[in-house]
Amino acid sequence: MRCSMPEWRQSRGGCALLVLLAACGSYSSLRAADEVMVQSTTGPGLAFARYIAGLEVAKAWTVETVEVNASLPKLAMNGRMRAVRRLAPAGKADYQILELVGDQTVRQQVIARYLSAEERAASIPASSVAITPANYKFHYQGVEKMSGSVIYVFQITPRKKREGLLKGELWLDGDSGSAVRQSGYLVKSPSIFVKRVDVTRESPLRSGIGEERVTRLSIDTRLVGRAELTILERPYDFGELEQ
Repeated sequence: MRCSMPEWRQSRGGCALLVLLAACGSYSSLRAADEVMVQSTTGPGLAFARYIAGLEVAKAWTVETVEVNASLPKLAMNGRMRAVRRLAPAGKADYQILELVGDQTVRQQVIARYLSAEERAASIPASSVAITPANYKFHYQGVEKMSGSVIYVFQITPRKKREGLLKGELWLDGDSGSAVRQSGYLVKSPSIFVKRVDVTRESPLRSGIGEERVTRLSIDTRLVGRAELTILERPYDFGELEQ
């Protein structure tokens, strides 16, 4: 079945998801900021320069498979959605639901709100929340290893305490400058009902190409405790509908 974005009133969980998705979305068609973090030919400096240059040419997958696993641990409730997402030129998404199972509360109050928040986030200018020097200060932290690759770790601190911005870390692949991990917490709570929002997005590379994205959200609310979501996104396999 096909599913348009469910309608719901802007409230507690929706605000949190809205700004979070905007902060962690794919930033296509962005201009690199004028400010340059370093003028250096060292590994970290080159990786950072490649990261900024890549923002200008980054493109989202037009057809994706999306899997959402959600839970309310305090209530011992879980839900799962599997769908095909098609992106229109205007940035809006159309979902073909392949599977939707689990507790009704999670399906309606967590997964449905995720879908609505994603639609609303598409209207927010990506440049206002993108992880670029225009919005963040960068501080080089050191080197890590990931699947045999050299990874440069940068601490990111928002220049302003504004909704949708994170304080945390950005991990860049040493060869391509691609962001393979973004993690942190929102510096400004989107709602009085939300105490804290943590996010981690990992985009592992295979032969230098990102084949999937895994985003983990943890939203600490004042009313129902913690809400958790894991979102797996990958290019659509056209044989999947036949499975």
